[in-house]
Amino acid sequence: MILRGKRVALPPTPVVHRRFEAHARDTPDAVAVSCAGEQVTYAELDAAANQFAHLLIARGHGRGAKVGICLDYSIDLLIAVLGTLKAGAAYVPFDPAYPAARLGLLLQQTPDLALIVASPATAGLLQSAAVEVIAPDRLSDRLQGLPETDPDVPVIGDDLCYAVFTSGSTGTPKLTGVRHKGWFNLLNWLRLEYRLHPGSSNLVVSAFGFDLSQRSLMMPLFCGATQFLMASRNFDAAMTYRLLGEHGIRTVHCASSTLYLLVDWETARGGEVLSKLDYVLFGGEPLHVERIAEWARREGNTCTLLHQYGVAECTDVATSYDLAGFRPTGHENAPVGPPVHNTEIHILDERAHGVGAGEYGEICISGTSVGAGYLNGAGPESERFTTVLVDGEPRRLYRTGDLGCVNESGDLVVVGRMDAQVKVRGMRIDPTDVERALVRLGGIRQAAVVPVAGDTGENELIAFIVPEHDRLDPSRLRADLLETLPRSMVPARFLEIPRIPLSPHGKVDRAVLIADFRNRRADMVDRPLMAHGSTAMIADGVQAIWCRELERDDISIDDDFFVLGGQSVIMARIQRALVQELGVEVPMDQMFMNPTVASISAYIESQGAVTQQ
Repeated sequence: MILRGKRVALPPTPVVHRRFEAHARDTPDAVAVSCAGEQVTYAELDAAANQFAHLLIARGHGRGAKVGICLDYSIDLLIAVLGTLKAGAAYVPFDPAYPAARLGLLLQQTPDLALIVASPATAGLLQSAAVEVIAPDRLSDRLQGLPETDPDVPVIGDDLCYAVFTSGSTGTPKLTGVRHKGWFNLLNWLRLEYRLHPGSSNLVVSAFGFDLSQRSLMMPLFCGATQFLMASRNFDAAMTYRLLGEHGIRTVHCASSTLYLLVDWETARGGEVLSKLDYVLFGGEPLHVERIAEWARREGNTCTLLHQYGVAECTDVATSYDLAGFRPTGHENAPVGPPVHNTEIHILDERAHGVGAGEYGEICISGTSVGAGYLNGAGPESERFTTVLVDGEPRRLYRTGDLGCVNESGDLVVVGRMDAQVKVRGMRIDPTDVERALVRLGGIRQAAVVPVAGDTGENELIAFIVPEHDRLDPSRLRADLLETLPRSMVPARFLEIPRIPLSPHGKVDRAVLIADFRNRRADMVDRPLMAHGSTAMIADGVQAIWCRELERDDISIDDDFFVLGGQSVIMARIQRALVQELGVEVPMDQMFMNPTVASISAYIESQGAVTQQ
């Protein structure tokens, strides 16, 4: 079974930043980027990016080089991205939300890195880097004398434009490369298919290291629109919602779990900012339609929800579906639509033969979307890239490892993974990666990590541990893991068991583990919400909310949220509950900086907040 995307001719040199340069010539005074009250025009951004490109070229880091970028969202970040592209190099995002140890591991998996661009606020995370780390704000003197004109670099469509990390089936982070031709094809499809234009302003809401953040960053500049950035390292539902309304944002790209949070926020506030957007383009994890159905059907909701599917290895988006056309009759999965331009979707059986309509098989992607492959080695995952004949022509194909089928309407439907990988808040995670990290801590004989759907339908990781001798402290385990893994990979709970159950085939019986956890959770006691009123009672109200959202009744005012197993999604629910139940709005960065009931209550009181009676 093959689904064929529309064939659309690309320019002779399908290079992404050339579109930006054209807008800089045609509309030099239009606002290109806005961040924290600061704005730069297309002409100003183009000039600054050109100077940075000339600096890279002068240092020998031009075409074919790889430049690391570890910056918080800022105008400097876009200068570094565009300047790298203009120099003919490819950029590699290093997410500053990751711990230093995790960034160190990613650095080890990045071959031939030329240098890293970091700020004083992020450079400390990269002390293990074996290459030069430079800060944009300290280069002003050297940049001032450099040309503001476009560098004469012959970039072509087959050149790398960026490379991002994705978990592999071996548990080792994989660096996958994307070519200009594939990225141009994606952005051009978005522009043509959804009639995006200079008024299609965008707000970036996902972490820099996420693959979908790359098209979210570049899409408005590709269309001549304004890109809005949040001055926050962590997703902040309150700030996001406020910026959407204040600046008349038209488009947002995000993971499904982020959409849930925004819908919940709008529903709680009784607003209509989200429902008045032109588009929300989302995906990256299984969709729970019930989380957004009531909001989507609300009278006056004119926002088009585009449910999309893709993988980092194939330029992030391979298919797209307007959710307005979905009329579920049961619990079936929502379709993810037909392919984007110049892309084919193959559904193959275990012998690599095509299956019929409605039959399940492995989802494979061919065509312009397919990337350059893994850049850090030739392990078993590299075999996922192969070549097939399409219409008599050889086409590069990527085997995704996802299971799916084509429905009666000719739309792709994704069922799940064929291997052990899972999606947690849009990030692809291999539980064996977490298991290895646990065993390396010492004191653990065995560990098994399984995904379990919570009350909201979103996956959370549960770790089952067989200790060597003594009982283990879950708080200590979390703290130790947070030194080496991003928060999205740290299990929400740690449960000690005498042995790991095995199936008749000798494999870990994950179904038994999941049933065990659900039985334990059914016995958990929910702490009732305590009364709230004056500022003197804020700590009691905050503590009650934490106990409810973390599903624990033993939280003290000095317990650390992340040591308790808290994740960003839970933090966002707490942020919303503080508004609904205590009448106070706390920025997400402050939530992360004050991770105890005592400290967040002190912050609330310091702002002179008085909760609603």
